[in-house]
Amino acid sequence: MKKRSEKQQDLDKLKLELAKVSTVILTTFQGITVENDTKLRRAVQAAGGKYQVVKNTLAERAGAGTPAENLLKNLSGTNSIAYTQTDAVALAKALTKVAKDVPAFQFKSGLVEGRVISIAEIQQLANLPSKEELLSKIMFLLNAPAQRIASTLNALPRNLAVTVNEAIKANKFGSGGASSSEPAPVAAAPAPSPETAQ
Repeated sequence: MKKRSEKQQDLDKLKLELAKVSTVILTTFQGITVENDTKLRRAVQAAGGKYQVVKNTLAERAGAGTPAENLLKNLSGTNSIAYTQTDAVALAKALTKVAKDVPAFQFKSGLVEGRVISIAEIQQLANLPSKEELLSKIMFLLNAPAQRIASTLNALPRNLAVTVNEAIKANKFGSGGASSSEPAPVAAAPAPSPETAQ
């Protein structure tokens, strides 16, 4: 059994972490095997979050004065929380995948950017593109015009060569001199020399 000082340390640590997070998802852990609990913790960690089984009184005290205060009030039953300072979508995706594989793991509620959300909204959040996917799409959109310009510039010499070749085949440049059908240019009369001019 933990000493009072250890319990206080746990409370202080959780309170400090909850004060900094943008997303907290409240779940139940009852009936989850040790193996599935390990998978769950790894999935949450890979998503940049933390997962913790909490006693109801500890959760309520730790949540007091933090954005998670309303979420963690008046808890009943067995509870666990997953939370992150970074990507809410990545955390929701990780937890949703676990929930599909482990029926005992269920959502209760959540908090995203200071707003308490429902179970249905957690599912909707999990269906959104992750931060990495959004950044990748934005980078693609930003790079696309530059890639098109580069492709166009690279194609210019090739297109010019094809055009010149087609023009030569079509005899657009003539046979090296003036065409015989065109009249020869009239030679300009020589300018009179100063001697003849006098």
